[in-house]
Amino acid sequence: MPSNVERRTVDLSAYPDLVVIYLGMRVRKLEGVKRLLGLGPQIVKAGDARPEGLLHFENNIIYSLVPLHLGMRWYWKDFESMERWARSEPHRTWWQDFLRNSGGTGFWHETYFMRGGMEAIYDDVKQAHIGFLAFAPAVPARGGMFSARTRLRLPGEPPAQPVGAGERDLY
Repeated sequence: MPSNVERRTVDLSAYPDLVVIYLGMRVRKLEGVKRLLGLGPQIVKAGDARPEGLLHFENNIIYSLVPLHLGMRWYWKDFESMERWARSEPHRTWWQDFLRNSGGTGFWHETYFMRGGMEAIYDDVKQAHIGFLAFAPAVPARGGMFSARTRLRLPGEPPAQPVGAGERDLY
């Protein structure tokens, strides 16, 4: 009997440097609800603005009520586009603010590359069952592990950290 299922796939040959990043914010304390609900609409607005190199984004693909945890997936043309956006406004300010005070939340991201390679960061994520943390040992994000570019061992110098958010400022 023939299948009634329409099977399709995608041709990604036009995107050899594709980068997919999963991001999430998890509430750890009551004050974190305010931080999460305040930042959520700003993140949607940033995606809607279609920064250069952002191909597509999907919000609220990871979700739980207890603990409150929201996640999203963003598709970038290449690492350089993603890195450039991460060093620009509004992301730069969000990141600086978070690193000064997580506001009762934990933040994480995992990045996957079409050409191979993966990297991740987990900031104030106290539960060990998210993503790679569920099976791989955690190590401090210091020195070469402080930046995505160096965690991936990509060529080139990592961009300068925003004032107040560099490793020397924090540790």
